[in-house]
Amino acid sequence: MDKFTTLTGVAAPLPIINIDTDMIIPKQYLKTIKRTGLGSALFSEMRYKDDGSENPDFVLNKPAYRQSKIIVAGDNFGCGSSREHAPWALLDFGIRCVISTSFADIFYNNCFKNGILPIVVTPEQLALLMDDADRGSNATVTVDLASQTIKGPDGGTITFDIDPARKNILLEGLDDIASTLKHDAMIGGFEKKLASERPWI
Repeated sequence: MDKFTTLTGVAAPLPIINIDTDMIIPKQYLKTIKRTGLGSALFSEMRYKDDGSENPDFVLNKPAYRQSKIIVAGDNFGCGSSREHAPWALLDFGIRCVISTSFADIFYNNCFKNGILPIVVTPEQLALLMDDADRGSNATVTVDLASQTIKGPDGGTITFDIDPARKNILLEGLDDIASTLKHDAMIGGFEKKLASERPWI
């Protein structure tokens, strides 16, 4: 997967609590096992009207936010059923970072497996970032994973915590398979030794 080092982009404000995975990607889109093509279905029940036309009031349909790379969201983002299609849809739309005060555990873990950085901030920090995101096309935010900082459009900086192992996974762009293959020599040595010592296995 693509490495995550520094991300600069427009942040879209989504001040809704308990955004669940069904809101992120409704169940009718779960038939596919492909990771691409789901961006158009992201938040579809909020993005589109019953006749299929765009809802002009939804944030990602507004001209300033159509190319957003970051979402600033309310508490408990990604709750609900454990569908990996949720981070797939975010990534396919172009979202590489979601900032909230808390995330559902499974969604949080799935983000790292798909190259998305979920950042946990305090309620006070979220309020500042939400204010930044409300600035439309001027809501440009820079997320620096190496230094663990978020810089707002006025230059204000917020620091965030992240597990070192997960940080490294994103910095190096390693999915589960690539992470395992980093230890290929050790695994091969172990299997060779095991075959020699226990040939009946």
